[in-house]
Amino acid sequence: MIGASDGKFVLPLAEAGYDVIAIENDPLALCGGEVLLPVSGFAYAPGLVERLKEADLQQRVRIVAEDFLDTEVDGLVSDAVWTSCSWHYSVNHRRPLSEFVTRMQQLVQPGGLCGAEFMMPSDDRHDEIEHYTTPNALASHFGDAWTTLLVLQTAPFLERAHVGQMHDHTHRMGMLMATKHPDGYTKGGPSHDEA
Repeated sequence: MIGASDGKFVLPLAEAGYDVIAIENDPLALCGGEVLLPVSGFAYAPGLVERLKEADLQQRVRIVAEDFLDTEVDGLVSDAVWTSCSWHYSVNHRRPLSEFVTRMQQLVQPGGLCGAEFMMPSDDRHDEIEHYTTPNALASHFGDAWTTLLVLQTAPFLERAHVGQMHDHTHRMGMLMATKHPDGYTKGGPSHDEA
């Protein structure tokens, strides 16, 4: 899980019996702390470490507390790699979206699955930032070594105020899922090295 946050996807996967690698660099998401809520003010929010301990799931989850774009790939290759709304954060804009996507793809073993849920442009300022993308634009990052299984997008919708966004706001969401071909195979058959 890239951008594991406080475990929204990590805990259900671990509870279902999967071994999960959770990559997250935000100390608040990892360790918890005080957050500002839109209506009720300051409150304590538990982090991933605490939530895993409370659910007795620490043995199923390996936490990598590093910046994903600087993390060594060795030892992290998995059957499936997923991210949810992580690359649109401004801290990730310092490097191209293609670098984020390529790094995700490197973590998927042959025959594995790569998936992303992401913010699409919902106002004019987003059109200037490549990290607010569309499913079709994202699919262009998946070449012959991949088969795109699913692309979805929503119409604009209103999201209520939440931590980090103190006012109601509009979003559009996209999703892409792709599978990596087994070693040596592309959409057109065996690679040139095997022909």
